[in-house]
Amino acid sequence: MATDPAEILIAEGNRAEDAGDLARACELYRRAVSLAPHLAKAHLNLGVGLEASGDAAGALAAYETALAIDPASPAANYNLGKLLYTQGAYGEAARRLKQALEGRAQFPEARIVLGYALHALGELEAAASELETGLAQRPEDDAARTALSQALFNMAEIHAARGDLQGALDAYRRLLESLPDHAVALCNVGTILKSLGRVAEALDYYRKAVAADPQCFDGYYNLAITQREQGRTEEALASFRRAVELRPAMAEAHFLLGNVLRVLDRKAEALGAFDRALALDPDHVKARWSRVMAQLPAVYAPGEDPQAFRRGFAAELAELERWFDGPRIAQGALGVGTDQPFELAYQEENNRPLLARYGALCARLMGHWQQHERVPASNVRRHGRLRVGFVSAHLRYHSVWSAITKGWFQELDPGRFALYAFHVGLDEDHETAFAKSRAAHYERGPKELREWVEAIRAQELDVLIYPEIGMDPMTVRLASLRLAPVQAASWGHPETSGLPTIDYYLSAEHLEPQAAQAHYTERLVALPHLGCHFERLAMTPAPVDPARAGIDPRQPLLVCPGVSLKYAPQHDWVFPEIARRLGRCRFIFFTHWTPTLSERLAQRLQVAFKARGLSYERFVTFMPWQTPAGFLGWLRRADVFLDTIGFSGFNTALQAVECGLPIVTRDGRFLRGRLASGILKRLGLQELVVPTEQAYVDLVVKLAQDSAYRQAVASRIEDSRATLYRDRAPVRALEDFLVRVAQGA
Repeated sequence: MATDPAEILIAEGNRAEDAGDLARACELYRRAVSLAPHLAKAHLNLGVGLEASGDAAGALAAYETALAIDPASPAANYNLGKLLYTQGAYGEAARRLKQALEGRAQFPEARIVLGYALHALGELEAAASELETGLAQRPEDDAARTALSQALFNMAEIHAARGDLQGALDAYRRLLESLPDHAVALCNVGTILKSLGRVAEALDYYRKAVAADPQCFDGYYNLAITQREQGRTEEALASFRRAVELRPAMAEAHFLLGNVLRVLDRKAEALGAFDRALALDPDHVKARWSRVMAQLPAVYAPGEDPQAFRRGFAAELAELERWFDGPRIAQGALGVGTDQPFELAYQEENNRPLLARYGALCARLMGHWQQHERVPASNVRRHGRLRVGFVSAHLRYHSVWSAITKGWFQELDPGRFALYAFHVGLDEDHETAFAKSRAAHYERGPKELREWVEAIRAQELDVLIYPEIGMDPMTVRLASLRLAPVQAASWGHPETSGLPTIDYYLSAEHLEPQAAQAHYTERLVALPHLGCHFERLAMTPAPVDPARAGIDPRQPLLVCPGVSLKYAPQHDWVFPEIARRLGRCRFIFFTHWTPTLSERLAQRLQVAFKARGLSYERFVTFMPWQTPAGFLGWLRRADVFLDTIGFSGFNTALQAVECGLPIVTRDGRFLRGRLASGILKRLGLQELVVPTEQAYVDLVVKLAQDSAYRQAVASRIEDSRATLYRDRAPVRALEDFLVRVAQGA
C-alpha cells in the first residue's frame, strides 16, 4: 500500500477516473503535482486525465513536463506520441512512439499507433511492419476489441495502398470476424473484390454494408455503380436514388443518377438529374456533355416527333461547342465518350453534318489533352511485316466480332501482316482466345486513357483499325487521337464516326447506295461483296413451342427480330396494315434487356393498331429476350422474317438465311438500312428487297399467304447460301488496301 502522500493522491485519482469522475481525478492529480512537482508519474497521470476531459493543450503540457523529468519514460512518450498523432503532427508523433518502444519493446499499443503515424507519413512498408508486430503482441480480448478493429482497419488500408489486395482482404475479414456489421469494412471488401474481378461477391458485400448501416453512402454509391456496370439498371436506379438522398449536395451522384435514367430512356428525368449536377457544380464536364446527348431518346413514345429532338440535339451541340471555348477545355477530355449520340443512327437521315460537328469537338478536346499530356505524334517505322492494330470493346462473342473482325483475324496473311489486338472491353471468352492466338500482341483492360495510349503507341503500328466507333466510351476517346499514321473505322456501328482523326471507312460494295461518300467524313472504301469473311453458323436451334406462349401455330408467324431502338415511329402503320390484309397472323417481337424500351414500342403499336380498328393483343406478342439457340428456334418455326426498316439487321439476317427463312427488307437510304438487302443481293434474291413500305407490306402478305411461293423462296435461299461463306475476296482487297495506304503514309 502506498504511504507517500502524492502516490496516495494518484491512486485516488485513478479510482475516480475509473468511475468516470474526470473532474475529481484531475483535481487529485493536480494536488499530487503540487506535493511532488518532480514526480514524473504525477504529471503523466494529470495529462491522461486532462486528455480524457478534452483539454488537449493541458495534456500536452503535462506529458512534456513528465518527459522533462524522465525522458525515457515509455508511458509518457507513448501518450504524448498518441496525442500528437491525433493532432496531425505525424513526424513528431512517430519520434516519440519510437522512443517509447526503445524503453519497452513489448508495447503493442505504441507499435499500433506508430503504424498509424507511419501510414500517414506514407512510409507504408514500415507502417505495415509495426502494425503486424503490434497486432501479434496484443491480446484479442473483449476489452481490446475496438482498438484491435481500428488497427486491423488501418492494416487493411496499408495493404491496399501497397497493392497487396489479398493482405487487405485478410485484414478486413479478420476485423469482420469480431465486428460483422462494420459497414465501412464491408464496403471496402466489396471494392477490393470488384477490383479482383469477383463482381458477384462484391455486390454481396455492398448489400451487406447498406444492410448494416442504412446511412452508408459509400455502400449505396458503390453498389449502384456496380449494378449499372452489370446491366442491372433498375436496381442501380434505386441505389443511386438512395445515394442522392444521403448526399444531396454531391454533383457526381446526381450525374450518375442521370446516366442510369438515360440508359432507361427516361429523358426528362435524366435531364433533371444532369441539371441538378450542374447547379451544384457548373463546371461538371460529364454532366454537361451527357445533357446534350440526352436530347435524343432511344425509343420514341406515341406522338413524339423525331425531327424535334434532332433539332434540339443540334442546338445543344452548338451550345456545348461554345461551353468549351474558355478554360473548361482543360477538362474537356473527361466528357468525350461519357455518352455518345448513338441514337442518331436510328433516324434515317444523313447524319454527317451533325456527326462532323460532334467529331470535331471530340478531336479538339482530345487534342488538347494530348498536347497537355505531352503525348508525341505517332512514329513511322518500317517493319518486316505490316503492323495492323485493332481497338475494340468486342473481341469476344458479339455481333461486331462475328460479322467483321473475326474474319480479318482468321484470314489476313500472317506472313505479311502482324495483328495487334487492344481489347478495351472487360469480358473474355473462347472467341477472345482465338483473337489472342492470331495476334502478335494482345492487350486488355481495364486501363486508364494514358495507359491505353502508351500501350498502343509502344507497338509502332502502321495502321490502326476501329471495327466499331460509337458503342464504347474508351473507343471513341482513343479514336479521337492520332495514334497511328493511318486510322480506319468499320461498320460495327454502321455510321460515320465524324472524327477528323479517322482517315478511312471500311464498308462493302453490296451495302452502300450510289454516291455514298456524301454520308461519311472519312474516305469510303467499299470492299468487294459484303466486305467481310465469315463461316456458317455452328449452332443447333433450341426447340420452341408457340402454343406454350399462347400463340396459335396454325396462323402465319412473322418474326420481328430488331431491338426496340430500330423501329421508327413512321413505320408503325406497316404492322397493322399487314394484319388487316392477312386477317390472321402473329407478330413476334423480343423484349429488350431494358424492358422500358420495349414497353414504349408496344405503346406505339397499340396506338397504331387501334387507329385501324384492330386488336393489338390479337396480333402482337413480345417474347422474352432469347439465347442465340432460342432465337434460331423461333426462326426455324417462323414463316417470314420482317427486317427492320431504316436500320437493318446483319447477323439476324444471316441467321434467317441459315434457317432457310424468307426475309423481307426495304432498301435503306444508308449503309445501316441495307445490311439485309446486301445479303439478299449477294444471294441473287433481289425480289425480296423492296423500294417502299407499301411494297414491303405487299411482299410480306404474299409470302404469308402463298405457301408454294414461300417454300420456293426458302429452297432458293438454301441452294444459294454457300455463296455467303468463306468469301476471301474482301480480305484480299483489304490486304491490298492496307499495303497501299501504309506505303503512302
